[in-house]
Amino acid sequence: MRDINHFIGGQSFVGASGRFSDVFNPSTGEVQARVQLATPDELDRAVQNAQAAFDGWSSTNPQRRARVMFEFKRLVEANMQELAELLSSEHGKVIADSKGDIQRGLEVIEFACGIPPAVKGEYTWGAGPGIDVYSMRQPLGVVAGITPFNFPGMIPMWMFGVAIAVGNTFILKPSERDPSLPVRLAELMLEAGAPEGVLNVVHGDKTAVDAILTHPQVHAISFVGSSDIANYVYQVGAQHGKRVQAMGGAKNHGIILPDADMDQVVKDLSGAAFGSAGERCMALPVVVPVGQKTADELRERMVAEIQSLRVGVSTDAGAHYGPVVTAAHKARVEGWIDQGVKDGAELVVDGRGFSLQGHENGFYVGPSLFDHVTADMESYKEEIFGPVLQIVRANSFEEALALPSKHQYGNGVAIFTQNGRAARDFAARVNVGMVGINVPIPVPVAYHTFGGWKRSAFGDTNQHGMEGVKFWTKVKTVTARWPDSELEHADSSFVIPTMA
Repeated sequence: MRDINHFIGGQSFVGASGRFSDVFNPSTGEVQARVQLATPDELDRAVQNAQAAFDGWSSTNPQRRARVMFEFKRLVEANMQELAELLSSEHGKVIADSKGDIQRGLEVIEFACGIPPAVKGEYTWGAGPGIDVYSMRQPLGVVAGITPFNFPGMIPMWMFGVAIAVGNTFILKPSERDPSLPVRLAELMLEAGAPEGVLNVVHGDKTAVDAILTHPQVHAISFVGSSDIANYVYQVGAQHGKRVQAMGGAKNHGIILPDADMDQVVKDLSGAAFGSAGERCMALPVVVPVGQKTADELRERMVAEIQSLRVGVSTDAGAHYGPVVTAAHKARVEGWIDQGVKDGAELVVDGRGFSLQGHENGFYVGPSLFDHVTADMESYKEEIFGPVLQIVRANSFEEALALPSKHQYGNGVAIFTQNGRAARDFAARVNVGMVGINVPIPVPVAYHTFGGWKRSAFGDTNQHGMEGVKFWTKVKTVTARWPDSELEHADSSFVIPTMA
């Protein structure tokens, strides 16, 4: 049995907790490895290594830090096939999707390659008589990221890419379900030229999370996961004086107006709802057609589209999606399908009990489609996080607009229409953090910023882009005066200084 170790201080570190978590191959259902679960002492060891590396790394000029990021990007690209296969073997998503996962992370690394102008600060000459004022952005110190299973490549790179580029040192606590890729990324960061201790990987469960949240030398924490845990991370981290951004769950809606290009809508919905087995925080699990004619046509065409989908092992190049991550998650998704039936929704396509020939023990869930879902149903209120699409019919634009706006989650939303005025009005009024217009998965490009509203995010600062730079740095402002001569002295003043 292969053991997956921590990566601390630039080397593999064997923990002594004696606690492990099984890592499965979702395609077969077999245990393929076990990952160590850290103690607070082992987390502290990583923090001390990161602290020891901080002074040297933070004083390295931004151009040299950027060169490390350039080399890291090159190494990831050179090893893309290996990394994608490693990701798929533990997560279950198909290889092409794993490459997309890694590539979206690399886009933030590309942003980090241009970090020098992002941290240059501001300067005002002559703010007062002989007085200049300037500001500088400085790194925080040791910082941490706690990442979910669904994007074991992208989300860690979203976090540590910017954090390391601006001069911090980093502790990554990845999901224990698919931990191998994050370790490999840390190895490549070391190979790229980052000093030992700049990027550390500590595996663990709640014990490790709590150790991060309460450690006095960890200054900022980024988290992605479920909303209840995001709220916990935010509350506990803030109570211990840390800067925290905690991204939670989602229930993203796709609004279909009667004039939408239905051919494109069906293709977009198929990928957005069922791609990666629906295990995406930006998946589109709810579709809201406006008007009975629109709804009836959408239902008929989605049934035909679902029948064409191919579920397969992660290495099947012809598969549209693979298994979910664990048997427990499979049971959870099928439990939500049970709940939808109990709620009174019409189960049009039932994906429960799906079995792949030759891989009967794999964690597969077939695509499911519900119709006549209503806003008071539990299965609508909560995140299913599986290959399940729910149709919620709306009679008007205003009714459709209200559904995502009133939902407890506010991560992403999309509207499909050829009416520019309607799209513009929707984008301005909807109470959701990220909006797509004829774009089913509106994840912003890396030089913009990612973040939802309501119970989809806790904290005031979003991920990556300039928001990420602000989150991972602190501003110092200097007011300087250089007298004309040693004989020039001002009288003592006991009032607040002004620049008059």
